Amino acid sequence: MAVTESAVVPVGREPEESRERVPGVSEGARAAHEGILRRQSARESAARTYARALPIVPVRARGLTIEGADGRRYLDCLSGAGTLALGHNHPVVLEAIRKVLDSGAPLHVLDLATPVKDAFTTELFGTLPLEFAARARVQFCGPAGTDAVEAAFKLVRAATGRTGMLAFTGAYHGMTAGALEASGGATEVRVARLPYPQDYRCPFGIGGERGAELAARWTESLLDDTKSGVPRPAGMILEPVQGEGGVIPAPDDWMRRMREITAARSIPLIVDEVQTGVGRTGTFWAVEHSGITPDVMVLSKAIGGSLPLAVVVYRDDLDVWQPGAHAGTFRGNQLAMAAGTATLAYVRENGLAERAATLGSRMLTQLRALAEEFPCIGDVRGRGLMIGVELVDPETGPDSTTDGPRPAAPELAAAVQRECLRRGLIVELGGRRASVVRLLPPLTISDEQATAVLDRLADAVAAVAAAARAGLGGSAGHGRGSASGEHAG
Repeated sequence: MAVTESAVVPVGREPEESRERVPGVSEGARAAHEGILRRQSARESAARTYARALPIVPVRARGLTIEGADGRRYLDCLSGAGTLALGHNHPVVLEAIRKVLDSGAPLHVLDLATPVKDAFTTELFGTLPLEFAARARVQFCGPAGTDAVEAAFKLVRAATGRTGMLAFTGAYHGMTAGALEASGGATEVRVARLPYPQDYRCPFGIGGERGAELAARWTESLLDDTKSGVPRPAGMILEPVQGEGGVIPAPDDWMRRMREITAARSIPLIVDEVQTGVGRTGTFWAVEHSGITPDVMVLSKAIGGSLPLAVVVYRDDLDVWQPGAHAGTFRGNQLAMAAGTATLAYVRENGLAERAATLGSRMLTQLRALAEEFPCIGDVRGRGLMIGVELVDPETGPDSTTDGPRPAAPELAAAVQRECLRRGLIVELGGRRASVVRLLPPLTISDEQATAVLDRLADAVAAVAAAARAGLGGSAGHGRGSASGEHAG
């Protein structure tokens, strides 16, 4: 997540409304809360991100709701950056973890076979697209998604004997060196960068089907032009929905074109489903929207049921690694596998992917109505329960001489995030200039909770818009209605 300085609330302080007295919370609890924040500021790295924009101290959580050390309650639409498919401390996840703990099973086994791992792998393969699962192999990696990305790169390089990679503008694949090279923030590029299609800020100024077609043609030209400077790569990696890039869903036809282009040239296609997987976008895996069968899928976040777990799943003929070619001390996380099995099964058995599609569509419709009311909302987009609201400067003309979008407004987005927090709503910022307010609620969110989330977000936008009109720079008041965070959840 990108965090601008304007998004930072000084550590040890909270928005004015947050400092109101909460019934039943002692002065000692509030002092302890502030002390923890001060010590974090003094001890932890300057690289911390979420803690800067969200100065809270979670002590209890259930479902969508988090309670802080100071007694305030929040609706959590960050969900561990999409990790918590079932929300915080879901009963089926806790039961799965307790069962392993009570059984006396080993908690650390490297890559040895165990009943817990066998159950996880069986459930995972049962959720994969059938054609892909029929020829799949799985490698358990280190505990983070970026570890699985690194493994995928090593895999396709070993299988093809080539070294280069194709990636896309706006991408995010993790924070290790190789993953960063394939991400949009790379500064020393050793990866060929391709245009990712989008409607609102189309790189060709067109958008729609025509813009996606031009992006596909550019990719073909780069690969087939002997003077492009890009030799045949080891693989292509893409996200079906760019999350950190600003919640940009890839068009299904374009996804199919990328599959055709790579298959025709024997280039393995790696799909990064770290954030889009496990029902988030309205299908169990986001590739199912387009119906493509990738060569490699990178999975993490929700597959561990809130605990660290990452895998790379790939077509069997790519499995040319020698023993020990890729490893990781914590690739045998038994608790995460148990929690992941429970999560995958619960999402599958309860139709939560379909629920995400229905509820997400409804939320997008309501947010687009909000955009009609407030010119500072430039675009609303998403898929399933992966939603983005881009804030723009309503007083400035389009970025270009054409009738394009207005400039991104990271200051307004940061102000909306602060106002949401005052109202007991946790949201993330993303996008090219941290101008997109992102919603990643758990798939278990109820209709009533979804309404509360949208009400608080709408009130925050109204407050920021009013402050901007008054020239207060986002120091907003109470917005459209009573939205005290004290009663969140």
